[in-house]
Amino acid sequence: MTPGAPRTLRIATYNIHRCRGLDGRTRPHRIAEVLRAVNGDIVAIQEVLGAGPRGTSHIEEIGAALGMGWVLAPARHLRGHQFGNAVLSRFPIRQHLEHDLSWKTCEPRCLQRVDVGVDSHVLHIYNVHLGTAILERRHQAQRLATIVGDRHVAGPKLVLGDFNEWMRGLVTRLLSAKLKSIDLRDYMRRWRTYPGLFPILHLDHIYYAGRVEIVHIEVPRTRLALVASDHLPLVADVRVG
Repeated sequence: MTPGAPRTLRIATYNIHRCRGLDGRTRPHRIAEVLRAVNGDIVAIQEVLGAGPRGTSHIEEIGAALGMGWVLAPARHLRGHQFGNAVLSRFPIRQHLEHDLSWKTCEPRCLQRVDVGVDSHVLHIYNVHLGTAILERRHQAQRLATIVGDRHVAGPKLVLGDFNEWMRGLVTRLLSAKLKSIDLRDYMRRWRTYPGLFPILHLDHIYYAGRVEIVHIEVPRTRLALVASDHLPLVADVRVG
């Protein structure tokens, strides 16, 4: 590749539902197989089980199976295990930050920012899983827009994850005012990602800013992906630089 030329990366976001599939079985290796087929360079996942008192952590199993580096941002504990968002990367992770998005008595939530070194650039990945209540998401959307809009953070940005918003609500309006959004209907006929087996909702989104060009979008619907989680992966080929 010519020095300084834009690089095309495969980016994915995937709510793995604690590795619990639609068949009721918890299988981290099955999630790893779905991601192996996706062949992503950087993958943001939500509802990830980390270290705890019983058995190995799911993110450790998935990262080891894929041979990718990873960082976990736990928002709370689930049965003694860390639980939250994680980013897997084939590129060096330069910095990892967490922002609390929790609201009142609702389930704790966090925004994970991972700065990834891609050639001479730093790509800022914001991995999020917003709440299910309207007022909760309003609070989280305002905070998210402020954090992502920080002008002191320069360079290309990708905001992706499970936004729990299937219509054009406040989250969409706030982020669309600061960032460009991917409308899946521009790229494919079947664009919904939830629930996995018979998807009727579009909860998973990707926003971007800076020198980012969207090359291709897909939602893999392999037999394995349809049962491995209650979401389907959302995959984007992006050119950065």
